[in-house]
Amino acid sequence: MSQPSLFKIVLEDFEQPIKNDPALNSKFELFFNYPGVWALVNYRFAHWLYTKNFKLLARMIMGITQIITNLDIHPGATIGRRVFFDHAFGVVIGETAIIEDDVLIYQGVTLGGVNLNRGVKRHPTIKSGSVIGSGAKVLGDIIIGHNCRIGSNSVVVKPVPDDSTAVGIPARVITKGRDKNPMAHNKIPDINKELFAYLFKRVKVLEDAMGTCDKPSCQKDIARKDIELEEIYEMYLKSIKD
Repeated sequence: MSQPSLFKIVLEDFEQPIKNDPALNSKFELFFNYPGVWALVNYRFAHWLYTKNFKLLARMIMGITQIITNLDIHPGATIGRRVFFDHAFGVVIGETAIIEDDVLIYQGVTLGGVNLNRGVKRHPTIKSGSVIGSGAKVLGDIIIGHNCRIGSNSVVVKPVPDDSTAVGIPARVITKGRDKNPMAHNKIPDINKELFAYLFKRVKVLEDAMGTCDKPSCQKDIARKDIELEEIYEMYLKSIKD
């Protein structure tokens, strides 16, 4: 199967805001309101030059692009087709990062390295169909699997399996199973909130146990709640270990 031309790939880049951003009212807005698109288009040409060993020129193009768009994309990175940077400001993509097809990346995302060794892969690989939430940091030579969702402001330092959702600092896999709506961030659970809810319920159970609850039915109810809370706590500990 022949590879698509650079021109066709660039046309696909311009089509992504139309498909992914309901705020777009006119194609004319693409020229003024979508810095992520322009940064990606400039990257396409700079990456082509970079692979032809015109590395200094490629770096110059992306340096100017960074000043204009506020996106820092190394021309050596590998970015697939139909990738969309939504809002895009503050996105950083390192030299050895790999982004496969149909990936959605929000503002403030960093695909960074954790070592200074030359000649090795230092940055993450993002598999096709994944969504990286705003402010997320994905660090090191790790793989984010197909169709994954990384919660906003998460710090990911370990691989994430296919069809998973990861959140937190450091990020933990909390659910498995693909959501058909990649923008449904409201469905990502808040682990810290759930822990606080557990603590409040635990305190309530202890207060009831130390109070005037001396009837068998009341004591049985407290025992039942205690078992439920223990199960919740075990699930929380398991999510941290995983």
